[in-house]
Amino acid sequence: MTSKIPLSYIVTVGFMLFALFFGAGNLIFPAMLGQSAGTNVWSANAGFIITGVGLPLLGILALGFSGKSDLQSLASRVNPLFGLAFTVALYLSIGPLFAIPRTATVSYEIGIKPYLSEGSGSIGLIVCSVIFFGITAFFSLNSSKIVDIVGKYLTPILLIVIAVLIGAAFFNPMGAFQAPTEAYINGAFFKGFQEGYLTMDALAAFVFGIIVVNAVKEKGAVTKKDIMLSIAKAGVIASGLLAVIYTSLSFIGASSVSGLGTLDNGGAVLSGASSHYFGSFGALLLSVIVFGACLTTSIGLITACSSYFNKLMPRVSYKMFVIVLSLFSAVFANFGLSQLIAISVPVLVGIYPLAIALMALTFLHPIFKGKKEVYQGSMLFTFVVSLFDGLNAAGISFAPINDLFGAILPLYDVGLGWIVPAIAGGLIGLVASAIKNDSQSPSAEAKKAA
Repeated sequence: MTSKIPLSYIVTVGFMLFALFFGAGNLIFPAMLGQSAGTNVWSANAGFIITGVGLPLLGILALGFSGKSDLQSLASRVNPLFGLAFTVALYLSIGPLFAIPRTATVSYEIGIKPYLSEGSGSIGLIVCSVIFFGITAFFSLNSSKIVDIVGKYLTPILLIVIAVLIGAAFFNPMGAFQAPTEAYINGAFFKGFQEGYLTMDALAAFVFGIIVVNAVKEKGAVTKKDIMLSIAKAGVIASGLLAVIYTSLSFIGASSVSGLGTLDNGGAVLSGASSHYFGSFGALLLSVIVFGACLTTSIGLITACSSYFNKLMPRVSYKMFVIVLSLFSAVFANFGLSQLIAISVPVLVGIYPLAIALMALTFLHPIFKGKKEVYQGSMLFTFVVSLFDGLNAAGISFAPINDLFGAILPLYDVGLGWIVPAIAGGLIGLVASAIKNDSQSPSAEAKKAA
């Protein structure tokens, strides 16, 4: 049985998926990448799009392909304990540790800070975060159409504002591209590849994917082919929009250095560019829209995280989790945007390779017949390398380990040394599974008896 889902519905789901992904990080990181990459912006942007656009699309498809109902069930193919630990770590990363606090700090950087005097920065952030997460908690606790209104109306308006800003930047650039910073002089593509981790969209795809799969199922998609085809079409729409916006914002960042100077973060770049082209009115309009978009993302993430942790610990109510996560996020937001990004990098460098490996194994699952040993070998070897990558990103270096990995692992110096171990671990697991099955076969048992 096959079902024909209307194209109009596919487009609607595609825009919904775009709205889910399009949050704080999607605005600030491409602009900052452009500032830092300078004349190497296009190669850096290509790497950024692979992890910032391609991986989220693969994450959505992986969930549909797996047939699992949630991330924990999927990750438990490795081991139930790993499934729990990985899922909790992922929800904390896209939740109260990094992504949720970032929604408030981006709103502050773009919407409030430009209008404050230099001496009132810390007080302004405290007040902003308290108000922001007070509103977030209120709407997360109470049934309301505010999220639907913001998603349906403010997101398109935000796109229009960004499109106008992009058009102004392309037709009247602020200046020529400058020389790249040290990190982008060599290997700009691989640096951009790792910068794409900061969007956290590949991690969020494991959460948002269930929403998309359920949406197409409710419309009549029955077979795996129907489901995969529908979510692939919707995913391409969302990914195409993200890729165009990322590339354009990277261009704005690269052309802004001569006019704005080198700034601390992408929020400041975007705010400065808006003020440059449209003056105080344009900056104010952008501030309101960004605040609405970030608030929607914050409410969605608080709701998703509270629902998951309530399911995990049913004795603690959903409402209590909303309050606790909102308070926790408000505290973390006061570290500031630049500091939040710096803190998140080591964690994301460590967890992203595991997410990518899990996606790959999900698609290869039918080929190796879902043998646990393959999952376990691949994920274990990936974890060993990604752990030291994360420690290096945190400034904790183990010279002997780095020298060894650098000598034997291709691409280790650009943060992709986990790829070969992931493949090797899977192959070792496949061999181990074959040996285990052979030893447990009836003929082997008969030989033992003889």
